Amino acid sequence: MRKKLALTIYVVVFYAIWTVRTILFSDLFSDINPITAQILKEIIKTLIWFVPAWILIGKYNDSMFVKKENIFGLKIPWLKLLPVIAVFSVFILINSYRTNGKIAINESFGVHSIIIVLFVGVTEETVFRGWLLNSTYTEKNQYLSIGINAVMFLLIHFPIWSVKGVLLANIVSGGFIQIILLSVIFSYSFIKTKNLLVPIILHMYWDLLAFML
Repeated sequence: MRKKLALTIYVVVFYAIWTVRTILFSDLFSDINPITAQILKEIIKTLIWFVPAWILIGKYNDSMFVKKENIFGLKIPWLKLLPVIAVFSVFILINSYRTNGKIAINESFGVHSIIIVLFVGVTEETVFRGWLLNSTYTEKNQYLSIGINAVMFLLIHFPIWSVKGVLLANIVSGGFIQIILLSVIFSYSFIKTKNLLVPIILHMYWDLLAFML
């Protein structure tokens, strides 16, 4: 009961804080060096995303699907990841070609993109797989847990889509389905391997290709 209350309070506060931060302070640090600005933004995101989630994982460790001490396993099933990595690669390459008529490195790709990639996999997977899914998942409700987690992962993208003016476009075009499918893949990989590093690696790889192409 206490964990359910903690989950409810966390979700409300987390979404509220991140929505306010994204909509009202999206231009934060815009007057300083872009790389320094991006590092500062990621530090703030780490404080909002990673730190509270990591504390809660420890607090409710006894009822977690994967215990905190085992969540970052060193054994990564690389061979099992290769098909997923291959699918990610083909999808993004085809999508890049369809959009631009060619496959080429994005001109805006640079150090700031690498910084985002390095942070985003850790922060987002710690919250959505390491904490939210990990604290609610059981074999009896596995599909419900993965489904709810996917919807929540989608909703956290709404503030930035709103700021960029692409919220309606992503909904009408069905682009939001991509986010849901990615969430399901990340969740499934975490459940099967019981290793948070696996969805973190997959998430980083997806974002790296997306930024690069």
